[in-house]
Amino acid sequence: MGSPAASYQPTVGSVMDVDRDFYDRLAQHTESRTLVERFVIPIRSGRAWEVPAGWLCRVSTPEGPQCGDFNVWNRHNPRERLWASRTRQLQSAHVTQYDRLWSTLPHLRPLLTITADSLEWYGVDSDGARVHDLLGSRCDPYVNRILTGEDFDFHCHSNLTRAVLPYGLTEFDVHDVLNIFTCTGLNDRDEYYMKPSPAEAGDFFEFFAEQDLLCALSTCPAGDLSIPFWGPDARDPIEVCRPLAVEVYRPADELTDGWSTPPIAAYRGLHGMALPERPTGQPG
Repeated sequence: MGSPAASYQPTVGSVMDVDRDFYDRLAQHTESRTLVERFVIPIRSGRAWEVPAGWLCRVSTPEGPQCGDFNVWNRHNPRERLWASRTRQLQSAHVTQYDRLWSTLPHLRPLLTITADSLEWYGVDSDGARVHDLLGSRCDPYVNRILTGEDFDFHCHSNLTRAVLPYGLTEFDVHDVLNIFTCTGLNDRDEYYMKPSPAEAGDFFEFFAEQDLLCALSTCPAGDLSIPFWGPDARDPIEVCRPLAVEVYRPADELTDGWSTPPIAAYRGLHGMALPERPTGQPG
């Protein structure tokens, strides 16, 4: 017996249709792109940066496996940000090339489209785990206090909070993440688990900005997840913590001819409520 079909099935021609040839051209014509910015995020820290609409961004592992917790917003309106749960439904709980990250209501449109993933080969392992997950959220000092009774200020939530402060955002703007290079799944009891990242030095995850983006990334304090961070066998995994690198590229103009930022969802937003009628005889 095969697996049940996905519940979210779009009609032909919807915004969920992906022009794979378009994104393949962006991924393959690396010789015609221009490197605009490159930086390295040290271990147990975070950084925010902008990616203009129509540009490309690559996250890589320069020194070996390292997990990264990723947030993304509309640069001009931070209320429009990654909606992890809806992206799981529209795409998958783990994402790869041609998948999109979708924004929150009432916008509900692609923030970005994944153009290249050097770990796409990993697929599904013998435990049912996959890479680049939307299942788990970021580690945070609040749950750390619950689990250990101690405070630690360099969890991904805190790293992201510090990263976005220069952009006028706060802890309340940090949201559920895409865990880049992270290998995860659900066990037989439907419990979330994490495995050591299969990434090696030079692996990468690349995306195309469908709108002007503000991005933020934390180098997870658990490193490559090969050492337990919590539980009876836990110890400080700093020895398996490594930096992540970010590169922002402007593709050649001819590669994006005809492309435009997706519009917000067409629903009018009345939710079945009629607009109030003006009382007769009243001025105005």
